[in-house]
This record gives sequence, structure tokens and C-alpha cells, in this order.
Amino acid sequence: MTAGSQRGISPRLNADAGFIRVVAMVTMLIDHTGVVFFPGVLELRVIGRIAFPLFCWGIVTGFERTGNWPRYALRLLLMGLVAQPFYMLALNHRLHEFNVMATLLLGLLAIAGIREKRWGSQVWAPLLCLALAAMQPMDYGWRGVLLIILMSLARRSASGLAALMVGFCLYWGSGSSEVVRFFGLRLKPEVQVGSPLYSVVSMLFSFMRLQALALLSLPFMLCRTNTGIKVPRWLAYGMYPGHLLLLWLLRQAI
Repeated sequence: MTAGSQRGISPRLNADAGFIRVVAMVTMLIDHTGVVFFPGVLELRVIGRIAFPLFCWGIVTGFERTGNWPRYALRLLLMGLVAQPFYMLALNHRLHEFNVMATLLLGLLAIAGIREKRWGSQVWAPLLCLALAAMQPMDYGWRGVLLIILMSLARRSASGLAALMVGFCLYWGSGSSEVVRFFGLRLKPEVQVGSPLYSVVSMLFSFMRLQALALLSLPFMLCRTNTGIKVPRWLAYGMYPGHLLLLWLLRQAI
């Protein structure tokens, strides 16, 4: 058996935690740099769409690897508490608006409940976590928690994960802005309504909405890598609050 199958992850899916974590951190930094300093540069936000699904996949694979998920959950909670003031300062959020660590924590608790199956926890735990994420404002909200749950359910099938991401990202992007240009290049051709190509172009460009482009994260989950990258724990857990603090300090200096 491969390491991936031993952990309950399909051997056809990428369980290279270090590599996925580095890509997620870099694209998150690009995204937040765009939010803070270049709000009109859509390209940075597009690149940033890669980050969150990879963090969600990291929760799924991390749950498979950990021998103590309550300790894992506690680390997420503590990191979320540390990051909250920097999240508010750097990204202009209020105290009652929780950062993404709350979303990842609820996703972890939901899949833990599904797996533990204690007193019907496979039913009430995910429902409770989704309800909490819907009632309490937090980054990505209940949709983020739902994505983690669905990824966990699809973890044994590469085709299942791919189908999940295509469908979820289409739904996710339906209410977001359309991306018609990228680095100066016009992506969407001008086609007259009623033209034979109009329906084809409309269908293809349903994927070219900002949040739908989270689908760009899928190749990192499907293409197996074996980089051997080891991210130090202090960096893995300190990157989120640390980069927010740095962005805020740079904005104050400028």
C-alpha cells in the first residue's frame, strides 16, 4: 500500500503536504497583498483563488495524518485567536468577523464528527458546524466548511474530487465578478447575442468568474508530487498572523 492509501487518501491524489502548504501560503500572500495595496489589480485576486481550496485540502490530509485531532484543532483555535487582531487591522474587518482559521477549525470538527460516529456525530456534527458558520460571519463562511466536508468525502477518488471541484466552483462563482481580462489580454471574445457561438462562449466563460477560478487549485491536488519539502511548524502556524501583521505595518509605513 502507498502512504496515501494508508492514510485514507486515494493514491492518485496529492498528499505532498509540504508542497501544497507552500503553494497555499504563497498564493495567499499574493492575494492579501492585492487586497491591501493593489485593490484594482484583479490578476492578484485571481492567483489568490488558489489558496483557500489548498488549505481545505490540507485540513483533509492533515486529519488523516494526525494521531491526535483534538490537539490539531486546538492549534487552529490558538492561531485563529492570535491572528484575529491582525486580520482586523490588515484587511479592515471588525471584531465579530472571524478570520479563516475559524472556518478551517469548523471544517476539521465536522469531518472529525463524521469519522468518529459517536452518538450520531456523523449527522449532527457537520450540521452544527455548518449552522455555526452560517450564523457567525467568518472568512468563506458555511461554503468553506461545506467544501472541507465534501473534500473529505471525496478523498478516496481522484475523479470524485475533480467532479466535486468543478461543480462547487461553478456554484461558488455564480455570484462573483466576471474575469474578461488577464494581464492585459482580453479573454472573452465579443460575440453577438443569437450567434451560433454565443451559447458556447457563455458556457465556457461561466468558469471565468472570480470565485469559480478557485478551480485553478485542482491540478495541485490531482498531480502527485514528491518534493520532500518540510515546512517548519513555526512557519506553518506563524505565516497567517505574521503576514497580516507585516502587511499592516507596511501600509502604515507607506
